[in-house]
Amino acid sequence: MRGARTAIVCLAAALALSGCMGRPAPVAVASQNNLDAMAYGRGYAPAPVAVAYAAPLPAPAPRDAPYHLDAGDKLRVVVYGQEGLTNTYSISAGGTITMPLIGSVPARGRTPSGLAADIAARLRNGFIREPSVAVEIDAYRPFFILGEVQAPGQYPYVPNMTAESAVAIAGGFSPRARRDRVTLTHTDTSGTSRAVVPPGTPIGPGDTVLVGERWF
Repeated sequence: MRGARTAIVCLAAALALSGCMGRPAPVAVASQNNLDAMAYGRGYAPAPVAVAYAAPLPAPAPRDAPYHLDAGDKLRVVVYGQEGLTNTYSISAGGTITMPLIGSVPARGRTPSGLAADIAARLRNGFIREPSVAVEIDAYRPFFILGEVQAPGQYPYVPNMTAESAVAIAGGFSPRARRDRVTLTHTDTSGTSRAVVPPGTPIGPGDTVLVGERWF
């Protein structure tokens, strides 16, 4: 009888031990603030950490919109069958071109196709029965580059130019130039916009590129 009781007590102890081993022991976890307090005293408070985020550069104006004419553009106007009217015309500072028969025609802010339609309408009004007119860009208005380049000034615009190629045309950067960004000023029918952009940004006719000076 005593042997059976001893076996039962041993079996109960073994089950209790196996239950304790199956449950994970509680783990004391101290927060970061508690650890700092333990190390430096209860009055310690960590200094706030300031995180600075660099603001993204403004996006340049889109260049996929229809081209709008302005002073300085040189146009090739073709009136089919009318050699006396077909010629090259420059847009004046006032934003117009002057043609035989119809005189001054507003061109600033218009697209080449819009200007062609206006010229045809004016010729149709008492001069030519069914005029056919085409307007093409013969030469774009110049761009301007200022600041820390070897030869700042006004230069002829070439399609698909970037600010970097404009710098190359102006003789390259000066020794004090900041080379990672430029200020691009663009004017169109919606107004004038100015943005700080990387050198690889496309530029348009009439744009102004300003190369800044580095401070170190």
